[in-house]
Amino acid sequence: MNKKNQTYGWIEVICGPMFSGKTEELIRRLKRAIIAKNKILVFKPEIDNRYSEDLIVSHNKNSIESITIKDEKKILDVPDDINIIGIDEIQFFNESIIDICIELANKNKRVIISGLDKDFKGKPFGIMPNILSEAEYITKLNAICNICGNYAFFTKRISKDKEQILLGELDKYEANCRSCFYK
Repeated sequence: MNKKNQTYGWIEVICGPMFSGKTEELIRRLKRAIIAKNKILVFKPEIDNRYSEDLIVSHNKNSIESITIKDEKKILDVPDDINIIGIDEIQFFNESIIDICIELANKNKRVIISGLDKDFKGKPFGIMPNILSEAEYITKLNAICNICGNYAFFTKRISKDKEQILLGELDKYEANCRSCFYK
């Protein structure tokens, strides 16, 4: 939907475990928006510097330009002609991101966010439960269990690190189905 037809805003959440394609889906939606002649801005948290400082990059190496931010309030400074805002790794932001997303949606912006819904312990991750309750559209993706091959909805940490936030990939995490996660 291009800006001339957009008369109200909303929040879309793409969630699931690691390796489920959340960032890939965010990039896909944003690139389709560009084809439809929408004006977009994309943000990611400063902590996520795994692949690039100025790109959101999926595990499949697809990418889109982004703005790396430390203070999520900067997202509110988007120009009026921007009608779609993408935010990756939303679970790394603090609670104020929820009000920011609501405010943007109330300004007729389409807000598309992606992030982990659960941490490595299988518990709700950060602000995700609250942003999910605010969203008009939710897409929950699954991965493939690295142990048995079933659908995976959990991210299991395979390193000995204990802190909740630990950037990593296959060296630190694997996707698990419920059965393999709780074994």
